[in-house]
Amino acid sequence: MSAISFQTKLYNIGSWTILHLPQTASSKLPSRGQTMVKGSINGAGFESPLEPDGNWSHWLKLDKELMTAAAVKSGDRVSVSLIPINNWTEPLVPSYLKKSLAASPKAHQLWIIITPLARWEWVRWIRSTANTETRNRRVKVAISKLESGERRPCCWNRNLCTEPEVSKNGILLA
Repeated sequence: MSAISFQTKLYNIGSWTILHLPQTASSKLPSRGQTMVKGSINGAGFESPLEPDGNWSHWLKLDKELMTAAAVKSGDRVSVSLIPINNWTEPLVPSYLKKSLAASPKAHQLWIIITPLARWEWVRWIRSTANTETRNRRVKVAISKLESGERRPCCWNRNLCTEPEVSKNGILLA
């Protein structure tokens, strides 16, 4: 696949700086759900999953390191080039999930052999709520499902925005 290139303006949602892909660029990706890419912003390289926005496009949270490397800030117009890749990076596993996995050898055993993409899906599903009780219930369900051999969470829309800090009802805030 050839590189997907475009320009877009960075903006903030709360304390997050967001790069939102134009629909024309996003439509060239292989999935409406989370997609792993390698790319550059103003020449600064990155490798990260793009998150679905709930409206058939994608977005990326820019961390301080990437913003410094690209010499950008919120409000700047940036040049982006990216290409989908198959090698997924490991997700950041929240401490509450690590603790539950450590307490269940059977769930942990499956966790370490499933793909990084599957681990991303578990983390996204668990984190996709701002309600602590719901999140804790999802951790218990995840452990139970992993113990029974299920490799991925089922029955949820992977095309929705799952970050509660920047979305409402599965849609990225504008």
